[in-house]
Amino acid sequence: MTVVFWIALASLGAWAVLAFAWGRFWLCDQRLDGTAPDPPAWPAVTAVVPARDEADVIERTVGSLLRQDYPGDFRVVVVDDESRDGTGTVVQRLAERLGASARLRVVRTAPRPAGWVGKMWAVETGVAEATAGLSGEGPPWLWLTDADVEHSPRSLRRLVAVGEAEGLDLVSLMVRLHCRSAWERLLVPMFVYGFMTVYPFARVNDPRARTAAAAGGCMLVRRSALAAGGGIAAIRDAIIDDCALGAMLKRRGRIWLGLTTTERSIRPYGGLGPIWRMVARSAYTQLRHSPWWLAGTLIGLLLLYVVPPVTALLCPVHGDGAAAAVALGAWLLMAATWVPTLALYEQPPLLALALPIAGTLYAAMTLDSARRHWMGQGATWKGRPAAGRVVSS
Repeated sequence: MTVVFWIALASLGAWAVLAFAWGRFWLCDQRLDGTAPDPPAWPAVTAVVPARDEADVIERTVGSLLRQDYPGDFRVVVVDDESRDGTGTVVQRLAERLGASARLRVVRTAPRPAGWVGKMWAVETGVAEATAGLSGEGPPWLWLTDADVEHSPRSLRRLVAVGEAEGLDLVSLMVRLHCRSAWERLLVPMFVYGFMTVYPFARVNDPRARTAAAAGGCMLVRRSALAAGGGIAAIRDAIIDDCALGAMLKRRGRIWLGLTTTERSIRPYGGLGPIWRMVARSAYTQLRHSPWWLAGTLIGLLLLYVVPPVTALLCPVHGDGAAAAVALGAWLLMAATWVPTLALYEQPPLLALALPIAGTLYAAMTLDSARRHWMGQGATWKGRPAAGRVVSS
């Protein structure tokens, strides 16, 4: 038994644990099935949409909110977060053209207080506007959604139905990301796959498990639960704000996170650069800015994604046929776990064999995230630095 064999066996063992004992994360089976009964009365909901420089997509996405087939009272608050491209003006004109000024309000953020991440201050501004001048606590539900997400007409109805029927404090959907270019086809399904690896959705949805997360593109939040947890102010400095919100709410109640193909982000990533920046912006934050967590993560990624193909393909060099066979088994098991995510994004199953390439690139993005932090560049979003903390889930 050579060292190469034992390393290959360790990789196969790691993939066996992920495939069969890690919350069945790769099955992509957490979906809204539409079977939740209608509530006796549809509660009021206000959508809060933080928007910074979104003039190119905001009309389409806000339009999808205004077209919701929702029987209850539904209003939309768009928060113009220091936009430089006329985002607020575009929304105002949309409201006037559709005659929706009574249901659609546009507010602009005041100067951001110290200690607040920009997006969280925008969300706080929207939540305050949603309840301004109302008696009691305002609408029972808040729908937090990103400005680049287009929703299907029955999206809100399905979210509220399951939230009311199951007594949830949070119902969140991982929206379908833009996936058309070559780089998107390789890396976007890997992004979703990686997120599900870190936060297995079945464990998130299990009230007995500690794992908690949410997906920021679509989060229906029970307002009373949010207030009981301290409101948005409780996560005001969290960069990975969606998972911080999920963790805060799960400490007090039940949450649910699933996948969807009908709610989607319409903003294309294009080439490798935008995807790289998206991941590098927060990867080291997820690791709590710890060099030890970084080292362990990189070693783990190499064991998972690099060892199998390298050991299998370099058999003529190291000459260990048993090690190559074990490594090939790890590679095939790895590929099998990626197939459901590829199917979700309508990509060919054969692409699953390229998962080692995607995994290696994500390891490089993680290392670059640490490099940026060490060089004092920190996390930025649309040209604005965002200093914050990490909330462990």
